[in-house]
Amino acid sequence: MSGKRVLLTFKSELDKYSPEQLRYIHGETIWSIGQMYDHIILVAHEYLDNLEICAGSYQEQPLGKTLSGERLFEDGGFPPVKIRLPDEMNSPPNNSDSKEELLGRMEGLIERLEHFEVKVDLINPNYKVEHGGFGWLNAKEWLELVEMHSRHHLRQKKELESYI
Repeated sequence: MSGKRVLLTFKSELDKYSPEQLRYIHGETIWSIGQMYDHIILVAHEYLDNLEICAGSYQEQPLGKTLSGERLFEDGGFPPVKIRLPDEMNSPPNNSDSKEELLGRMEGLIERLEHFEVKVDLINPNYKVEHGGFGWLNAKEWLELVEMHSRHHLRQKKELESYI
C-alpha cells in the first residue's frame, strides 16, 4: 500500500465522524480520533521535511540505519503493538481542529506527498538525514516511513472507533 493510498483512506473516512466523535477522549492516556489525525499529519510533514533536506543535499552520508531501522525496513512496517514514546517526546496532539480543518490539512499533505513521489527516485540515495531511532535514512526511505507510520495508525483508528 502506498503512502498516498493510506492517507487517502484516512481522508475519505474523516467524513463519517461527528465533531464530538473526533474530539472524544476515552481515557487519560488514549488520544481522540482528531488527535490521531493531527499526529499523523505532523509526523508525515516532518518526514517529508527530511526527504526535502535529502533532495537539497550535496554531501553523501556513508552511515546507515540502526538495527531497529534495518528491522523496520526489512519487515516493511511497525510491529502490531502499541508504541509509547518517552514522555518528553509524547505531548498530546492538538484536539481542536474541526473536520474541515483536518480535511484541508490532509489534502495539503497528500499534495505534498504526490510532489515528492515523482521525484524521489532522482535523489541520490547516499544523501541522508538521521532519524533518532532508525539511523540515517535517504529520501526514498523517508517516503516509505510516511506510509509505514500512517499504516501503523490504522490499527489505532480501529480501536478508537470502538470507543465512540
